[in-house]
Amino acid sequence: EVQLVESGGGFVQAGGSLRLSCAASGFTFDDYAIGWFRQAPGKEREGVSCISSSDGTTYYADSVKGRFTISSDNAKNTVYLQMNSLKPEDTARYYCAAYLLRYYSGSYYPRNPRAWGQGTLVTVSS
Repeated sequence: EVQLVESGGGFVQAGGSLRLSCAASGFTFDDYAIGWFRQAPGKEREGVSCISSSDGTTYYADSVKGRFTISSDNAKNTVYLQMNSLKPEDTARYYCAAYLLRYYSGSYYPRNPRAWGQGTLVTVSS
């Protein structure tokens, strides 16, 4: 069974940091890119960041460049999203998702996820 489980969300003041984790199981990790997207009430879904488990190619949305860092521990089948200098507009539920590598080039956030998790809530107060 393909499964992605997010953790690490919480409440933080503006300027603070959080690290999200995405633990994957049920598929060959190296064959996929793992991405983070977020959904805030009343806003469109936004692809935040993505990483190829094969070669480490990363993508960041302009809104998070320089503040967020994505990394992958292939030995643990886990992807992390380090979020620094958080802003109130980063408040959202964050989901991780798995994408076949043929859908991911690193130039834009991929479509057609094979699976995604239940999400973890990030709240940033001003």
